[in-house]
Amino acid sequence: MSIVVKQTDRDTFEVAVAGDTPTSHTVTASEEYVEKLTLGHISATALVERSFEFLLEREPNTSILKRFDLPVIQEYFPEYEKAISESLGS
Repeated sequence: MSIVVKQTDRDTFEVAVAGDTPTSHTVTASEEYVEKLTLGHISATALVERSFEFLLEREPNTSILKRFDLPVIQEYFPEYEKAISESLGS
């Protein structure tokens, strides 16, 4: 499954997931939240892509919300922030 992330403004990203049923998503992520998770190790776009990889390991793309703020992932998957930080060595 391929993931294409395009930043449309400072905090907003359009994400296209190609699969049996292609989906598109609008994700927001504040600069503060990106910095909290990445400590500046990767770009916001790369964080959004890794976040979708995380989600796709747990659910089909058709189950991912169409529009959400990145911190919402933590509400559904409490291990999210720790898993992302660990994957970056943060």
